[in-house]
Amino acid sequence: MLGAFANAFRTPDLRRKLLFVLVIIVIFRAGSQLPAPGVNVGNVEDCINLTKEGSGAGLYNLVNLFSGGALLQLTVFALGIMPYITASIILQLLVVVIPRLERLKNEGQSGQTKITQYTRYLTLGLALLQATGIVALARSGNLLTCDKDLLYSNSTSTFLVMVVTMTAGTAVIMWLGELITERGVGNGMSILIFTQVIATFPSTMWAVKQEHGWYTFAGVLAIGLALVAAVIFIEQAQRRIPVQYARRMVGSKMFGGSSTYIPLKVNQAGVIPVIFASSLLYLPAMAAQFNQNSDAKWVDWINTYFVKGDHPLYMAAFFLLIVFFTYFYVSITFNPKEVADNMKKYGGFIPGIRAGKPTEDYLSYVLSRITLPGSLYLGLIALIPLIALALINANSNFPFGGTSILIMVGVALDTVKQIESQLQQRNYEGFLR
Repeated sequence: MLGAFANAFRTPDLRRKLLFVLVIIVIFRAGSQLPAPGVNVGNVEDCINLTKEGSGAGLYNLVNLFSGGALLQLTVFALGIMPYITASIILQLLVVVIPRLERLKNEGQSGQTKITQYTRYLTLGLALLQATGIVALARSGNLLTCDKDLLYSNSTSTFLVMVVTMTAGTAVIMWLGELITERGVGNGMSILIFTQVIATFPSTMWAVKQEHGWYTFAGVLAIGLALVAAVIFIEQAQRRIPVQYARRMVGSKMFGGSSTYIPLKVNQAGVIPVIFASSLLYLPAMAAQFNQNSDAKWVDWINTYFVKGDHPLYMAAFFLLIVFFTYFYVSITFNPKEVADNMKKYGGFIPGIRAGKPTEDYLSYVLSRITLPGSLYLGLIALIPLIALALINANSNFPFGGTSILIMVGVALDTVKQIESQLQQRNYEGFLR
């Protein structure tokens, strides 16, 4: 492993790419710490400390996680990468629904470029809406459970400047991610998400030590390392369906006759179902936050069961939503009919299975069987921080578990594979033996 790192930095081209990525990450983190104009930094820090101790710690869990803690600090990059993630998910869903987008997807690189452009526009629109909502909450005092003023002024000009600043920050984040993809080691947006997730990792671990002592800290660390190993194992697990291509004559040349396979991952949906479920459960909590001065019974019910996340009803709803969204997302991203038609078009077949409809039925059967353990795995991993919250009263952004561990492991594996492929092109051994 150390030799592979040395070889990576010994290669001039790869060294430049890695150093470029590090520079972008430094700029990204600097923007995540720079307060937006008009923010009272001292009052914000005091209110964040009070919020961590109170019951509102888990309300902005997901959005604050993807911003690396910058959301509650009201920084220039407060929205983080969340608007882009939301826009990407929406476009993926619309591709299945809108024929125009489906035709663009099938056009290859030119169509994908157009979809990427639509994603950018939608990201800016969502960023504008989210920035308006966050600044409005900060202005009214409902963003954090605190009596102090988060802004120096409640004027309209300050409101507009903060909204424009945060929206522009999202545009800059998109640009930085594309720079990493083009001039770095690829996976630009994923690397930025990874950076934001691990940014809060040391402070969260140290908070566990300060609140519960060294024994609990060591236990959490040991369990965390075991979880990382288990997640790596399952993320790499896949069902390989063998595919044989028949020989065929094209002119005077013979083509085909090769064997390959279709890799169906156990976790085919990635982290998307967890994001879907978290976002859906976030909506009632947000509605209750806007109506917290109301005497309505539904506000008290939501505050009791759906805000902090340590209630069994919240955990059960979270788990069932993850299982549902796993099946839903896999069904729209992997089309057995399309795969079967492409195999038939190019003379491919699964040994023992006839081409066409029987192949489609077989792929659907295998996919449904393999999605079940994948959905249960995602649900259990996502419940780990909620269980920790209930058992040791940990922060809701518990470092080992949920969205954070899935992102850390998934992005780290993808990045290592990218660097490994470039090392192997230069006749070096990679990281994975």
